Amino acid sequence: MDRDFSAPLTVRDLAAVACVSEANFIRSFKAVFGETPHRYLQRRRIERAMYLLRTTRTSVTDICMEVGFSSLGSFSRTFTDIVGETPSLFRQRAAFTEVPSCFVRAWMRPSSFGEAAPIDEP
Repeated sequence: MDRDFSAPLTVRDLAAVACVSEANFIRSFKAVFGETPHRYLQRRRIERAMYLLRTTRTSVTDICMEVGFSSLGSFSRTFTDIVGETPSLFRQRAAFTEVPSCFVRAWMRPSSFGEAAPIDEP
């Protein structure tokens, strides 16, 4: 899932790779990672989108497609749920000056699905 996050992955395919039933895969995955495979995959996609928004000038729509979403609406909604702000606003706020990448990764990595609270505007 980490390597092929942009591919159209299904629980059936993932369970087959793990050689277990779909139900057992979901239960085991959630027990180990604390979230369902679907939520984990969404978070990985959003992490990659955050990186691309910070480091490239690629359009939000192109980033949406590149990280594996098929709809800009679902990408924006999921991004906002996880990060707490829209992709465009995130890009504006992420225009850092020279900050070591280890700090940027620590500050910008979403900890888990849907945890972010909206940022109050001044």
